[in-house]
Parts: sequence; C-alpha cells; structure tokens
Amino acid sequence: MQDTPLIVQSDKTLLLDVHHNQSEACRADLVRFCELVKSPEHMHTYALSPISLWNAASSGFPVASVIDCLNRWSRFPVPESILFYVNDMASRWGKVRLTEYEDPRYYQLFVESKRIKTELMQRKALSKILVVKDEHSFLLETYSRGEVKLQLIKIGYPVDDQVVLQKGPPVPIALRSETLGGKPFAVRPYQQMAGDALLGDLGPGCGFGTIVLPCGSGKTVVGMHIMQRLCTRVLVVTTNVAAVHQWMQEILDKTTLTIDQVGEYTGARKEPKEITVCTYQVLTYRPDKEGPFPHLELLTKSQWGLIIYDEVHMLPAPVFKITAELQAVYRVGLTATLIREDGREDEVFSLVGPKRFDVPWIELQQQGFIAEAYCHEIRLDLPQELEIPYALANKREKYRMASENPLKLEVVKDLVSRHPDDFILIIGQYLDQLAMIADAFGLPIITGSTPNAKREELYRAFRDGDCRILVVSKVANFAIDLPDASVAIQVSGTFGSRSEEAQRLGRILRPKNRSSFFYSVVTRYSNEEEFAANRQKFLAEQGYSYEIEVWKN
Repeated sequence: MQDTPLIVQSDKTLLLDVHHNQSEACRADLVRFCELVKSPEHMHTYALSPISLWNAASSGFPVASVIDCLNRWSRFPVPESILFYVNDMASRWGKVRLTEYEDPRYYQLFVESKRIKTELMQRKALSKILVVKDEHSFLLETYSRGEVKLQLIKIGYPVDDQVVLQKGPPVPIALRSETLGGKPFAVRPYQQMAGDALLGDLGPGCGFGTIVLPCGSGKTVVGMHIMQRLCTRVLVVTTNVAAVHQWMQEILDKTTLTIDQVGEYTGARKEPKEITVCTYQVLTYRPDKEGPFPHLELLTKSQWGLIIYDEVHMLPAPVFKITAELQAVYRVGLTATLIREDGREDEVFSLVGPKRFDVPWIELQQQGFIAEAYCHEIRLDLPQELEIPYALANKREKYRMASENPLKLEVVKDLVSRHPDDFILIIGQYLDQLAMIADAFGLPIITGSTPNAKREELYRAFRDGDCRILVVSKVANFAIDLPDASVAIQVSGTFGSRSEEAQRLGRILRPKNRSSFFYSVVTRYSNEEEFAANRQKFLAEQGYSYEIEVWKN
C-alpha cells in the first residue's frame, strides 16, 4: 500500500480522498480520462467509460499514460480486470480507420483484425452499407460516411476518420488588433492552442472535433480564430436569437468582416450571407410533426467551408441526422461541458468529432482569465403548513413544491442585501416563482415569452449599468454575455442537470476586479437536495466546492 489519494475498484469506479494532500494533482490527471459520478464531502467517485477513454486517446493521451496514472495514484494495486478494460477500450481508438480511395465516389474503411471485420459483417445495418474490398478493408459510398461512424461507435468501435476535409469557398477574414471600440484585442495563448489542436496541419484526421472551455473564457474568440485560419464561408449555429446577435456583434467588432458579409437566419430574419449565424430552433422548425424541416437546407444546400456548433451539448436530434451527412466539412463544437442529459455524447463524438482540447476551469481562474468564484448552497426548511402536502405528493410534485418553497423569497432578499454593489442574476426554472420574486422586488424579468427585442433591451441595460438585478429563466442559461454579473442566485433548477449548473455558474465568470458568488437555494429534507447534489457534480470535477449554509428565518 502506498500513501496516495486514489482507490481503484474492479467495478470501474475510482474513489478520490479529497482530504489527501495530493488530491488536487490526482484530480487534474483523472479528468483527462474519467467522469465524475458523485462528490460528497470526503470521497469523490469517478468512473471509467468508453467515451472518456476514447476522448483521451484521440486528444493524444495514450493508453500507457492512463495506466501509468492509475498505478501512480492508486493506494492499492490496480485490479487486473481494470487494466484489461482500459487496454481494451482505449486501444480501440485507431483500430478502425477511414481513408480516401482512388475512386472519389467511395471511401475505404480499414480494420485491424479479421475478428473485427467478421463482427462488422454480421451487423445488418452495416452489411447493407459496407462492401468487402480485401482481407482488411471495406468500401463505402461517400454519402454513408456519417452513418457508418455512428453505427460503429454504437458497437464499440470509434472510427479514426483520416479523410482530408474539403476546402470551402474562400472568404478573406482577418482578426483586428484593436476592437471597434478602441480596446486592444489579441487571441489568448489557450485560445490559440485550442485552434491548433483542432486544425493541426489541416491534413488527414484534422479539422473537426469539440473544444471544451469554461463559460466566460472566450469560446467565441476561439471560433473566430478558426474562421480566420480557414478563411471560408461559415455557418454558426447557436441556442437563441440573443446569442445570434451576440455572435454577429463579436464578429463585426473583432474581425475585418463587414455588415454586408455577416447575416442572420432566425425566425424573424432570414438573410444568409458569407458568414451566417442561425439558431438550432429555426433549423429544427417544421409546420407539423410529420412534415419536413424546411430550413435544414441551410445546412445541406449551401456551400459551407466551416460549421460552428455553439453549445454543442445542446445539439438537437434532427440536426444529428444532417450532421451525419456533413462529414466532409470543417466543423467544431464549442461547449463548457460535454455532458448531455440525453446520454448522446457518443453521437457528438462520432459526428461532430472527438474532444480536441480542454482546460480545467480552476487553471484559467488561477491565470486570471476567468473570475474567482465561490459556490454556496443555502438550505432552508419548508413552511410547516406545506409539510403534510409534501409528504402526500408524488416525486415530481415534491420537487416542484420544494423548488417553489415560498421562504426562498426571504433568502433572496437576504442574499441581495449582502451584495449591495454587485450585478446580480436571479435564476430559476419555474415561471410563477420567478414572477413572484420579480413582483416582490420590482425587478425586470426575462422568460421564454419575453419578446427578443425586449430581452436584448434588458440585457443591454444590465451591461450598461442601468439595471443591477435581473430575474431570468433558463433562457439565459446559454450563450449570453453579461460581463459585469458577479452574483448568481439559483432558486430552482432543471432536476439534476449538471450542464445547467455549469452554464449558470458561467454567467458570472467573466474576469473582473472582484470575486464572483454562486448561490444555490435548496429546500432541506426534500428531494431537491438529491437533485442539487447531482447538478453540482460537474463543478466539483472542475475543482469547485460548495460551502453549505443553513438559513435561519
């Protein structure tokens, strides 16, 4: 036995003793090839998974390094079954390779062994697409590229796609050294590294994948840096109209592109140009449930050289299907977290591309690129008159009752009084609760029903300092830049959504001359505590810890 912080168990879970003096160094290694499962006070539980191991392998962290980390940090000898599993799963990356073929109508799929080849031939969905060429390879028609990659990852064989991507129509793009407002502008070192990791030498296996960076660290700048290096027609797909306008403003502010070259494609305006920014919502719109998606042609019929999927963890199902057909196009997914609540991380991996770059949130905080943040969980009791109704309710009703605990209004009042000079976001899931808070304090509110023009007016007032406190629903979770926000008060959340917790903290991480505070208000002795603990997993993985405070009325 050695004095180290990790216990590796045969069920593929890893227990990290957070009180050990080497726990932070160990955690920094674990996040490269593990996923955090739970993070109570003393022992954090991580798990090995195929996707986590394939992401590590594809980003240049080989199986030998994974095993070295396990042996170095494990308090007890690593079980042989775990060493076998890691070797087996991680080494599957590269066993199936896709390359170009002499006939441009086809690609060639190489497999490392007869066993794998036989397994693929036994799959009906694949036998219809793949044609045996020789002992170690198949041919497939070029339009089947995405479908084959999707089918193969489902059976445990991620495809190492080595086909060189097609160059799109040229568009001259340069980054400014000074913004339109006269501020100096330069790509930060880690943003440059992210672009390098994705584009490589623009040869085989380069030009597609996912970049994971914290909210507030400048993912938009990474996208513009990649645009500038490719100098081609670009489609940016993002989460909402406010984010569309934000992208357009950033592009015009920090590149030499003009308003005649940058277009919006939303429900309100459809002006595709050399650089077009649209929403997932407009792409997936259809007049009826059985009808076609009329605007998906924007993806398929236009000659894009680069597609940027902003908040790629939000990529909706219909866009997956089209993305499968766009495998010859340079593409990048930008996100703060690869976690998808629907469990389709494998489809992002195979269709958008593997993780090419990420950096721990705490590391960027220490370098001053994102704000120092303190996370607090405020726990309070239910009012006595709701205890019996809560006990009689079903699970969903219990959660809503706990989330809408009327005593949270007093907690919000107390927290706001603690931060008289901060810019504050009060964030929640339930509209009635948010309306009650907004009415009680006379605050402006933004929900899904707020017209886009009104939303942008309120966001602008917040940025300009004319409005210090804003009540927002989950529409503000994603892709909204409110640089002066330094306090977030979360009064309710979407059950156990870890990605939502990360995004909400991200609203207050823009660097500023003060620390940021994230408060999550939770009803004690209710199932809201359980869901809150699940939401906090991702942030714990990034090195954040929650201080628990019991609120006394």
